[in-house]
Amino acid sequence: MKITFLTSLLAATALSASLAQADTLRLLTWGGYAPEDVIAKFEAETGHTVEVTTSNNEEMIAKLRATNGGGFDLAQPSQDRITSAQEEFGIYKPLDMSKVNAALFIPSMLSATAKNTTYDGEVYGLPHVWGTSGLVVNTAMAGNVQDYTDLCDASVTGKVSYRLKRPTLIGFAYSMGLDPFAAYSDTAAYQDILDQVEAKLTECKPNVKTYWGGGDEIKNLLRSGEVVAAMAWDTGGWQLNADNPDITFVAPEAGALGWIDTFVLPARGRADDAAYDWINFVMRPDIAAMITNTAGNFTAAVDGDGGVSADLKARYQGSFDQAAIDNIKWYPPVPAGLEALEGATLDRINAAN
Repeated sequence: MKITFLTSLLAATALSASLAQADTLRLLTWGGYAPEDVIAKFEAETGHTVEVTTSNNEEMIAKLRATNGGGFDLAQPSQDRITSAQEEFGIYKPLDMSKVNAALFIPSMLSATAKNTTYDGEVYGLPHVWGTSGLVVNTAMAGNVQDYTDLCDASVTGKVSYRLKRPTLIGFAYSMGLDPFAAYSDTAAYQDILDQVEAKLTECKPNVKTYWGGGDEIKNLLRSGEVVAAMAWDTGGWQLNADNPDITFVAPEAGALGWIDTFVLPARGRADDAAYDWINFVMRPDIAAMITNTAGNFTAAVDGDGGVSADLKARYQGSFDQAAIDNIKWYPPVPAGLEALEGATLDRINAAN
């Protein structure tokens, strides 16, 4: 009887410990970042279960704000949506880097994200999925376009397109030898940069076929040959390359402009261990490739392109060698007031003759 009781007690204790470790991970993320085959593999390996809610930056912040950081155990906002939300709403908690396998992350992306998500001396974000904007070029017709300001070259007059949005201001500034992100904390210095870029973009207007507004619009303009060089996103360039090998994404000499969707811990999450297990799991090269094949964007995982489909991998590697990756200019949080300055600049460019 005593042996039976002891055996039952030990079994119950073991089961209790197992259940305590096998938490449910409530994941708030973007579509494509948690494919079903990845979830199944994670659940089989760890014993955790995963509940996925797909969202976007605005909805993520709204959901976490409504619950004071509760309801989810891991979220994936973009890196420029973290420190300001934390300062205003207190919806995240700092990361415990001792629980993160840092060796899985591309060092330049890990350090850039740490810098841009540090608040009160604590790091709140880790890099996951990333993408860039830069140049999409018909290399047979505009092979000399290698940087943003090359869009103003006489050889492409009337056959260029870009958006009248922040990325155009930022890209041209870097191509002109300026550092707009370094000036974010100095309104006067930033306005001086905007004035120089305004003059350049006004001078460049004869080259512009149209200011594009949507991804389908610019892809159609490039397909038709009406536009031979543009500022646009990497995935759009690679999609065009699948149909026309002359058209592809080019990482500009001044640096592509990069966004990163991150991992953050909501302030009132209940399953931190499961969250860290998920982070370390999906950053493994084999799992990272599965996510890229689904989402279309690459991850910050070291060697994460190894298992990516051959066509997508070839296009990615054709656009980004390691130097180009290390030269990406990652968007930092935007200080209050800068958007108004940029908007006024863009309006004047649009109105100029």
